Amino acid sequence: MKLGGRFDIGKLADSLPEPLASDVRKIEEELTEDERQSKRWTLTWLEGRAVVELDDGPTLRG
Repeated sequence: MKLGGRFDIGKLADSLPEPLASDVRKIEEELTEDERQSKRWTLTWLEGRAVVELDDGPTLRG
């Protein structure tokens, strides 16, 4: 079983698979400074696959 969690903009979760980490970095590049300060990512695992969601933003599935 893998545990998820929350992580700040610019600080990727260690367990995040590289293809998703790359997508997260691309999204973070487009955020405003206010968004970078106020939003966080949530990482969950669904049937062994990573799901990453930005507060009030996109959801990425691995």
